[in-house]
Amino acid sequence: MALVTPDIGLIIWQLIVFLIVLFILRAFVWRPILSALKTREFQIEDSLRAAEHAQEEMKQIKADNEYLLQEARIERDAILKEARDEASHIIERAKAETSDITSKMIQDAREAIEVEKKAALSEVKALVASLSLEIAEKVLREKLSDDKSQKALVEKFIKDVKVN
Repeated sequence: MALVTPDIGLIIWQLIVFLIVLFILRAFVWRPILSALKTREFQIEDSLRAAEHAQEEMKQIKADNEYLLQEARIERDAILKEARDEASHIIERAKAETSDITSKMIQDAREAIEVEKKAALSEVKALVASLSLEIAEKVLREKLSDDKSQKALVEKFIKDVKVN
């Protein structure tokens, strides 16, 4: 039982040693520990504020990115629509130009055909006239081969000619 119930002198010496250790700890250890804890507390608070600030910045950046992405989509759609409209316009213009060129080519071909037709007709007329002259010459030579028929033709022409 002596171990469980200590002596009064022992309790006083233990109390004195405890108070000395407490004073030494308070003087040399307690303040640095408290200042380190306060410094650590401020660092943690600053880190939390910085984390919150970074989180808000990330939200803002995300919102800005969404806005920019939406703007880019709108701009892309506008550019695609403009490109489609321009392509349609170019196709329509090309069709119109092709139609104009085709009609001009057809008109030129008709005019060329008409010129060739007239040239062919004049050539045929010249050929017919030439053949007619040759035939008439051959017929007249054959009819007028003797003197008697020549005199008869001259007298006929004289009768046909009227004198004024």
